Amino acid sequence: VVIDTKKSENSWIVDAESGKRYLDCYSQFASQVLGWNHPYMDGWAKRIEDVSVHKLANSDMYSNEYALFVEMFSEVTTDFEHYFFIDGGALGVENAIKAAFDWKYQLTKNANMDIIHFKEAFHGRTGYTLSMTNNGGPDEDNVKTKWYPKFNWTRVTNPKIHFPIDEAMVQDLEALSVREMTQALEKGNVAAIIIEPIQGEGGDNQFRKEFFVKLRELADKYQAMLIFDEVQTGVGLTGKMWCYEHYGVIPDMMCFGKKTQVCGFCSTNRIDSVPENVFHISGRINSTWGGNIVDMVRSRILMQAVKDLHLPERSQRTGDYFMNKLKQLKTNEVANIRGKGLMLALDLPSTQRRDELVNKLNDNMLVLKSGTRSIRFRPTLTFSESDVDQAIDFLNVALS
Repeated sequence: VVIDTKKSENSWIVDAESGKRYLDCYSQFASQVLGWNHPYMDGWAKRIEDVSVHKLANSDMYSNEYALFVEMFSEVTTDFEHYFFIDGGALGVENAIKAAFDWKYQLTKNANMDIIHFKEAFHGRTGYTLSMTNNGGPDEDNVKTKWYPKFNWTRVTNPKIHFPIDEAMVQDLEALSVREMTQALEKGNVAAIIIEPIQGEGGDNQFRKEFFVKLRELADKYQAMLIFDEVQTGVGLTGKMWCYEHYGVIPDMMCFGKKTQVCGFCSTNRIDSVPENVFHISGRINSTWGGNIVDMVRSRILMQAVKDLHLPERSQRTGDYFMNKLKQLKTNEVANIRGKGLMLALDLPSTQRRDELVNKLNDNMLVLKSGTRSIRFRPTLTFSESDVDQAIDFLNVALS
């Protein structure tokens, strides 16, 4: 598909070459907040154009637009006190890991540090993140990570939920994961525990609230940073501004990207238990651009739209409607239907059958693969109930 950015409208992408319309359940890999050419953006093009003339080095050169962005961003991340901005979600994760290493070293003076991460995780494809990303199968077969040198950090069981939920099975998996983590934590060199609140690339894997509570307890007990990677789950997609709000657990650091337009991470004041941390030592972490000033202007507009249009609440309502419709699909092939808000997925019997269905769907509707046999839906936050009905029609036809 060659996107016609002028003719595409709401939840429909128009192909610039054929003129064909496609229902957008992909939203630029979950990075798009509003539907195409949404009226909320009217009148802002000139302001975005004005700031695009010069690419400012935000890490050293302050501007009014930068100040307005930081003020806005702090209002949508009120649990956090420190911020680092950069281009790319993986680099946000990368610098969160660096901040955790810096903090842990000053506590222990031990440079041989570990990061606890989970099976089927995706945290990016850069330096440190390559050692944690493993959602593509065994390393020797994983196109994302194979052949690159990596750190042998602790990888533990992800006690994911299958729906309908089997509480006993999930609790057993959680207990196994906690044992694996505790074994590593007792060595005293774990700088951080990092997890996606919902594992997107790895299969839209969800976890119980009780598991996040346990992660918080372990991180506190063993002096490790608890990092939530919300690059994909953030900004209203799950029915809350941030997915962690569903669980009543505040991480020490949160990585953001995609819908925020500007990427990076933010931190609570726990990091200030080490006075000379990365936020107080100039140049300890840095980037020429410190994010992108054009993205900051766009982000400020979009975050205001999220507030004014009550998009997390809308995501929850439309997501509930979508979920109910998925459960009524006229097929016995679909299983493990799951989601929070508009972050939805379902399983097919096999990878081959999943791939066949995705290929059929992509004739009319753009969707994404997830895990080994899942299809994930990532519409914009302005997706409507009539859009859901159309998506269900396309699904029923493809499944038949």
